[in-house]
Amino acid sequence: MTVDLSNAHRFAVYFAPATDSAWWTAGSRWLGRCAATNDTLAQPTIDGIAPELQRQLTADPRRYGWHATLKAPFSLDEGVGLDGLRSALQTLAATFSPFDLPPLRVRRLGGFLALCADGDPDAINAVARACVTGLQTLAAPLSSDELARRRRKGALSIQEDALLVRWGYPYVLDRYRFHLSLTGDLNGVALDTVQRLERAARDTFEGLPACRFDSLALYAEPAPGADFVLLERMGFKA
Repeated sequence: MTVDLSNAHRFAVYFAPATDSAWWTAGSRWLGRCAATNDTLAQPTIDGIAPELQRQLTADPRRYGWHATLKAPFSLDEGVGLDGLRSALQTLAATFSPFDLPPLRVRRLGGFLALCADGDPDAINAVARACVTGLQTLAAPLSSDELARRRRKGALSIQEDALLVRWGYPYVLDRYRFHLSLTGDLNGVALDTVQRLERAARDTFEGLPACRFDSLALYAEPAPGADFVLLERMGFKA
């Protein structure tokens, strides 16, 4: 993106495939938007699902762009600028070496569909943990209103609530599970529709080559409620 987003509302650190890869193309088309260009894309046709319904069911992940969360969206703390965040990310990325993700399989995760790693998650979890703990000093504390909003989104365990207060997000560290969201909440959606989505997702993603994890992706939310955009990918050491 060439737009100045130094004063964006929030930033996030994600895993995102290389933008010239089959994984980026397939994921962006599935969601119907490219977070690198902010262009709307035609979604793949799914037999038995109207395009309007398909866009509705993928609206939530589309806003955030094709990604897996490493550090959930956060506002920069007072006195911290985008240059400082970029520098910290570059330093952090240089501590890791590229690796292939385990096979990514379509799973029902809670009430939505996602691609989950089917294999040893230790290498992934190490990167996520480093992002959560290593970047927290740059993040502004959550306001009381934001804490209340996040608590209303779902019942949190005592551990998850403590993680929310400490790290700004409840599903981190021991509660973290790497995934790339494919849909929003499907509770109440007809079973036949869910099954058609699941089959289409398997056809789209499970035949792709190994997905490379070789960078940290910096995303920005320009204004409250705006679509997230990919700013930059900080490469791991060779």
